[in-house]
Amino acid sequence: MRATNTTFILTVMTIVVLLLSVAFIFVGSGFDFDYIIPKRLAKLAAIFIGGCCVATAAITFQTLAGNRILAPSIMGYESIYLVFQALLLFFLGTGGIAIVGVVGNFFISMVLIFFYSLAIQYWVIQKFQRDMYQVLLIGFVLTMVLTTLAQFIQLRISPGEFSVFQGLSYASFDRAKPAILLCAAGTLAATAIIAKKCIRELDVVGLGRDQAISLGLNDANYIPKYFALIAILVAVSISLIGPTAFMGIFVANIAYSLAGTSQHRVTLPIGCAVAIIMFIVAQLIVEHLFNYKTTVTILVNILCGGYFLAMTMRARRQL
Repeated sequence: MRATNTTFILTVMTIVVLLLSVAFIFVGSGFDFDYIIPKRLAKLAAIFIGGCCVATAAITFQTLAGNRILAPSIMGYESIYLVFQALLLFFLGTGGIAIVGVVGNFFISMVLIFFYSLAIQYWVIQKFQRDMYQVLLIGFVLTMVLTTLAQFIQLRISPGEFSVFQGLSYASFDRAKPAILLCAAGTLAATAIIAKKCIRELDVVGLGRDQAISLGLNDANYIPKYFALIAILVAVSISLIGPTAFMGIFVANIAYSLAGTSQHRVTLPIGCAVAIIMFIVAQLIVEHLFNYKTTVTILVNILCGGYFLAMTMRARRQL
């Protein structure tokens, strides 16, 4: 019965994604196949890639941390991206941003986030891997320090540069270029193949560290491996569409609720579908309801932040 329900949910969500995709491409386009529709197709590709990265990274991170109210952003990945953008504007100005270009910014940001993750693995995870709460606490402190550093740099740049920085700090699908999409899609495909091979191992990890070790898994091997996988996915999503803050928490928990199970072969595809639906709906609202007078990030943060507060309060009442 559960398998039938899961298949039904996945089928319904696939149909919803397809219908929303068609609406996103053609509504208000005037069937302009020379400019509008190709541009929307590029945005849609960014939505699919970014949504899958956000969902997979969040669900994998929560499995590793053993906590459903955490997201990868607690490790400072988004903050290091914001610090880099602020430094770029501080030293090179808006002209420097133009010189680096959208494609250059994407690749540099992705490499920087990945090397930041390697540094965390070397200095933090290897030392405290037997105490995941210590790892998360250090990640939270790093996030606060890096966020404060980014804010400090913001006070040193001009108002014009600050407006550019604000644009870079919001999730946006307008940065999608063919070279970026090709690289992001290839990276996502490679990580998806790895994740598919590790599905059963992730299910065991989700049972808890002690149970995983008793079943034959070595935490010295799987913790660094999954943190590296998460770092790659986060690097792609942030570099491609920008920070998404609370979205990972929302997407992961909705996936758990719809799936009715914690098995990753079910939660991962459902989570990806939920993220894609959220992004498409938010972008449609931004374009057709608010006429670009708000951003996807604001809409997503209002929804996901409210959901996070409600979930936290419900958890407190149950104690």
